[in-house]
Amino acid sequence: MKSLFLLTISVLFLNCSSSKSITDKTPATTALLAPTQMDFWLTKGDQSVKLQKQLAISPFGTKPKTFPTIAVDESKTFQTIDGFGYTLTGGSVQVINQLNAPKRKELLQELFGSGKNAISVSYLRISIGASDLDAMPFTYIDLPIGQTDMNLEKFSLAPNKNDVIPMLKEILAINPNIKIIATPWSPPVWMKDKNSSIGGSLQPKYYEVYAQYFVKYIQQMKAEGITIDAITPQNEPLHPGNNPSLLMLATQQADFIKNHLGPAFQNANLKTKIITYDHNCNKPEYPLAILNDAEAYPYVDGSAFHLYEGDISALSTVHDAFPNKNVYFTEQYTSNTGSFDGDLKWHLRNVIIGSMRNWSKTALEWNLANNASFGPNTPGGCTTCKGALTIENSQNFTRNVAYYIIAHASKFVPAGSVRIASNLSGNLQNVAFKTPEGKKVLIVENDGDTAETFNIKYNEKWVTTSLEAGSVATYIW
Repeated sequence: MKSLFLLTISVLFLNCSSSKSITDKTPATTALLAPTQMDFWLTKGDQSVKLQKQLAISPFGTKPKTFPTIAVDESKTFQTIDGFGYTLTGGSVQVINQLNAPKRKELLQELFGSGKNAISVSYLRISIGASDLDAMPFTYIDLPIGQTDMNLEKFSLAPNKNDVIPMLKEILAINPNIKIIATPWSPPVWMKDKNSSIGGSLQPKYYEVYAQYFVKYIQQMKAEGITIDAITPQNEPLHPGNNPSLLMLATQQADFIKNHLGPAFQNANLKTKIITYDHNCNKPEYPLAILNDAEAYPYVDGSAFHLYEGDISALSTVHDAFPNKNVYFTEQYTSNTGSFDGDLKWHLRNVIIGSMRNWSKTALEWNLANNASFGPNTPGGCTTCKGALTIENSQNFTRNVAYYIIAHASKFVPAGSVRIASNLSGNLQNVAFKTPEGKKVLIVENDGDTAETFNIKYNEKWVTTSLEAGSVATYIW
């Protein structure tokens, strides 16, 4: 017993004093401790370690240490998680398709598979028609000026038939359970009060036909074998300056949902969720106005948020006002002018930990991939959005900071996991989950400027570990 005790202390000392990664092979000493050992995956802000498994931490002990403590309590549960992931833009598909066949297949398995080298992305956002990270704006019924199509006879998914739809089918073959949310950047131009893909509003006389546009989209995607789990009526409805884009005020969206979109889904027997807003945290009054509308309320599953303005606590503001409705975090981009260390800290604190601690069922970064020039994009679309991946040529790609931001959650917290209680301790931002298999997962980001040694407490037992400034760790036991 004395020798086993010394081995345990050695493992703990090595973990806390060494930043070097090891392989996935479990050391013989820790195999004896398997029922209670803690696995530990690390990313450092200086990029010297990126999503690498470290030496397993020794088992929980009964003697507390005099360090700050994060207590994990699985008796207190919160929201069930739908997943973590990215927006699969048309541009993302275009550049990933530039990889040669073996490298492309390998990448899709890494992103969406469940093997030891996979990050197991479990949720995707896609655009209905073009986003600003397609090469050009388009919808599924683009007509010459002056023409209309009230019966949607010319509706066609053809613009996505050679790229987005085939890739989604490949992804579904890898992970049939992945969930997909879809959102439009603009309706067909002929439905708008402005003859442009940029800005303008949806004319009320087209509300009903636009609702049927959504129905057709969902039905035809289903015919392709792709289930759309949820939609939002409009991406960033208060930002009409993008290309494509649309101005849709809260009163307009409420009218559209309660009088047209909701009834259309109901009549077509669609189970696809309607999620309102899909814009920044600085305007919680927008989703609140729709949820306060007694006629719109029954059709709405919840509200979606971005964080280019406002505070992540807005999700709790809306949740607390309507606890029976869900909240989702659906977009945040990393910029080509940002730094790995700065983005790692900010996005872990806000997008991953912050959204989850404020009731979100999802945490999504923006575009999955682009080229070395941060394209493709529409004229006027985002030229600084940095994908989780940069596709350099037919054989090479780079994993950027957004890859690691999502991977620290998606790899370890599958859909169906439940957030459980954990306290914030000083600069140690954190969130905890219980997976469907019963594993506990704790994600910790050291938001301070110095290294921190701290305890993780679970079931009245403690384990001690450390984390350098600006680093993030995922602990699993």
